Amino acid sequence: MAKTKVHSLFTEFDIDLFKAGKHYRLYEKFGSHIITVDNEVGTYFAVWAPSAKMVSVIGDFNYWLGDEHQLNVRWDGSGIWEGFIPGVKKGATYKYRIENSDNNTRTEKADPFARRCEHPPKTASQVWDDNYQWKDKNWMQNRKKNNALDAPFSVYEVHLGSWKKQVEENRFLSYIELADELVAYVKEMNFTHVEFMPIMEYPYDPSWGYQLTGYFAPTSRFGYPDEFKQLVDTFHENGIGVLLDWVPSHFPSDDHGLGFFDGSHLYEHPDRRKGYHQDWKSLIFNYGRNEIKAFLISNAIFWLDQYHADGLRVDAVASMLFLDYSREEGQWEPNIYGGREYLEAIDFIKDMNAAVYEAFPDVQTIAEESTSFPKVSRPIYDGGLGFGMKWMMGWMHDTLGYFQKEPIYRKHHQNELTFGLNYAFSENFMLPLSHDEVVYGKKSIVDKMPGDEWQKFANLRLLYSFMYTHPGTKLLFQGGEFGQTSEWNFEGSLDWHLLNYEVHKGAQTLVKDLNKLYKTEPALFEKQFSHEGFEWIDHSDHQNSVMTYVRKGNSEEDNLLVILNFTPIPRNDYRIGLPKKGTLIEVFNSDAKKYNGTGDFETSNLTSDAKEWNGRENSIAINLPPLAMLAFKYK
Repeated sequence: MAKTKVHSLFTEFDIDLFKAGKHYRLYEKFGSHIITVDNEVGTYFAVWAPSAKMVSVIGDFNYWLGDEHQLNVRWDGSGIWEGFIPGVKKGATYKYRIENSDNNTRTEKADPFARRCEHPPKTASQVWDDNYQWKDKNWMQNRKKNNALDAPFSVYEVHLGSWKKQVEENRFLSYIELADELVAYVKEMNFTHVEFMPIMEYPYDPSWGYQLTGYFAPTSRFGYPDEFKQLVDTFHENGIGVLLDWVPSHFPSDDHGLGFFDGSHLYEHPDRRKGYHQDWKSLIFNYGRNEIKAFLISNAIFWLDQYHADGLRVDAVASMLFLDYSREEGQWEPNIYGGREYLEAIDFIKDMNAAVYEAFPDVQTIAEESTSFPKVSRPIYDGGLGFGMKWMMGWMHDTLGYFQKEPIYRKHHQNELTFGLNYAFSENFMLPLSHDEVVYGKKSIVDKMPGDEWQKFANLRLLYSFMYTHPGTKLLFQGGEFGQTSEWNFEGSLDWHLLNYEVHKGAQTLVKDLNKLYKTEPALFEKQFSHEGFEWIDHSDHQNSVMTYVRKGNSEEDNLLVILNFTPIPRNDYRIGLPKKGTLIEVFNSDAKKYNGTGDFETSNLTSDAKEWNGRENSIAINLPPLAMLAFKYK
């Protein structure tokens, strides 16, 4: 095969931006690109390896021999090795053989910028391009209103390998099959968005995708890159946004991955106190190095640009913010001010969010962040980190803790449900019931609930009803919507056969209708991040475990009155104060027969009495169903 030719896609300006950590489209330059040079079609390769004394491309086109195709190092001190190899075609497999100039170590690495990787357990990169023709122009032009902070935002979290399997053939569904089945299901369930647990290439199935080796490649487990684009496209054609889990917090130490890349600590921080994650036995990026910041921010931009993603849910943000995260005294070093904040990582996060929103103002970044770090979802100019939303982990812990208690004891713990409203508007919160809550012995959501089967499912319906009428956006993990009884198993499939039973079908119908309620009632989304969108009627009736509040929209006529009974005891003639006099009509009842509730407490129009209650001049008396939520609007 022809020898390597000198060629470059980099300009001097590219190099200056790269060195400064400000080049956010590095994927257009690094990696492998099929081009024509001197009337010859072949592939241009570029890789960053500043500690190397020699870099070669090895692959199936040169029998994996290291002397055949050596790359040329740039003269500008950037540490970039590059070259054009004629005749290398789409689909060719390759790695970089890198010899270190200091310690004579030799590494064979997958391409950090590869657009496609071999199917694990194979580890080579593949030369790839595609000319996918997007069909989502209408969605892309109008998605700003669908992704807005004052729009309904209900997310179905999915692990593509276990949502549903081809049982007869014992295999995953492909991207193409998912474009058919998953899209139809998410649309039927009325979710506004879907979120994929990491789909970037990863070597180890039990990591669920959170230990990445192919940051720029959709995993080959389910098909080709253009087929993943088709999946995203199909969601968009059906009016559903696509969020991707993104993992800039750590990466695995697999031999072919980013660790010890050029024989030096290139991507990971050289100090293990900052460069090694003890919990996950993984490596941590060196956020203080400009080239690493450019790599990661380019990766975030890549998925929004090339794959039309509508947002990124950023994993494990807390582990990035604090130098002492999961470390004992003596295992971490304070910052220059003596504090525990990881200043370089914080700067990276701000730069990432600024770059994302500048390039794509109609998307959202969402932080999975579990501490009280201030202003995570506030603008950078206001001293914030610049995320669009933040997971409300406190709400999740408190609410699940409350619901796991036997109803007889709940009167002593009502503050666990009400406490979150004290800080609910300090951030743009998303309420998550994610995959993390249904693994490692935590039980499935429905199995956390106390009581017999009827009570378990009534509690489940009540939990979801509380979630959907509480301020904030929503996230629900696959299987939770129909009451999956077993813990999530990433190797299996959801237990779809359970939908043959009324209790599970009822739970599924409830979630479908809650999503519809959320999308059609402005009071539930227009002011979901503002204290102006919420008003207590009564949160002090601990004895009966009943709570009442009003959700408010921009127009008073859209306001909703929400009543929740957290015990299995019906409350007859229960009196509730009202914001004003008038006639109320029921818009939701989680105890309805179609949800497998009792169906005994259907309420027609209710006219207020001029009787003072809860400090208000008007009130109504109502029969409350057991373990249920009722929602009303003024007629």
